[in-house]
Amino acid sequence: MQKSLSLAVLKIGEKAKISTINSEELPAKFLEMGLLPGNIVQIKHKAPFNGPIGLHILTSNVLIAIRQSEALHILVEK
Repeated sequence: MQKSLSLAVLKIGEKAKISTINSEELPAKFLEMGLLPGNIVQIKHKAPFNGPIGLHILTSNVLIAIRQSEALHILVEK
């Protein structure tokens, strides 16, 4: 069994599978774009000074940017 960790702690280039999302804290548009449990994501960019994180949702081939505060509510497994 793998340990779940926050999406915010992944490094650029790392891939992980989404295990849990606290949907009350995230806008519905993220769920509509494919940010769902079971989907694989890859970190593409991380802006300095706790700026946005660029994500590639591999399952739906979508690129999105999310805030660090939003990434904390997404748990993933490497």
